[in-house]
Amino acid sequence: MLSYSRLGLGGIKMCPSYSFRLMPSPESLMKISQAATVAVPPLDEADAPAVTQDAPATASLSFSIKVLTVNIHKGFTFFNRKFILHELREAIRTVGADVVFLQEVTGAHAWHEGRAANYPATPHYEFLADSIWPQFAYGRNAVHTSGHHGNAVLSKFPIVSFDNRDVSISGAEGRGLLHCVLQLPDRDTPVHVICVHLGLTESHRLKQLHMLCDMVHKHIPASAPVIAAGDFNDWRRRAHDVLAQGASMHEVFVQAHGKAARTFPARFPWLPLDRIYVRNAIGHAPMVLPLKPWSHLSDHAPLAADIELSI
Repeated sequence: MLSYSRLGLGGIKMCPSYSFRLMPSPESLMKISQAATVAVPPLDEADAPAVTQDAPATASLSFSIKVLTVNIHKGFTFFNRKFILHELREAIRTVGADVVFLQEVTGAHAWHEGRAANYPATPHYEFLADSIWPQFAYGRNAVHTSGHHGNAVLSKFPIVSFDNRDVSISGAEGRGLLHCVLQLPDRDTPVHVICVHLGLTESHRLKQLHMLCDMVHKHIPASAPVIAAGDFNDWRRRAHDVLAQGASMHEVFVQAHGKAARTFPARFPWLPLDRIYVRNAIGHAPMVLPLKPWSHLSDHAPLAADIELSI
């Protein structure tokens, strides 16, 4: 059984590890925080739709969305030499993604707020979302003396529910799986997206991969489309078999090119750490984004793909 985030349990009002925003227009903003009223509750196990193995066959029309995943290294260049969150925001915008998966996103950092030039007053996920992605969800994974950071999902589609699952291994840096349920226009079946950041130790990653399989198998209907993307730190390529066998998920670069994309380090990509896995969906035109401007904006090269959904 997967546990809820060790940083909090229950509604957003009671849990500062979650943040969420609905924004019908740039002038009308609503941010759910510790003191806010719960408008869209986190996904609860008891409320999760039952997984059915025999989903009825229904006529469907395909719908494509563009996704982007990138580890933003808390808004700093390699070795924390320069704060470049403003440049990151512009680069992310140019991709034109419908859904953005972000890892190592700063929620708060008191030390940097007073020292880094042009440091935003808002959390980084809110600054990046701005007016382009009207909704976002944030899952706080790691807490330190100055603040916290975690995963975030930015979406042009309504996020109807979300859940940040703690997959941390004792003694290591906090890790989480941010699971969001998206409602696409004129579609009855929602899309499940999971922002992933796994551990640096192989034994930890294998446990976390099985936790991801458990989440998909137990808490997501068998017929629902699933997109899991992020920093898997899987340089030994163990995730492909684990997720294929345990969650019927396949990696879009492997499907398109026969192997995972090399993404780390961004200047001279050698290790295939970042991935986009799908179930009940097809990846089209997956690409590693070009060195310029990305090689100086993150230590990971971002990945993008068009995902075709039959719903």
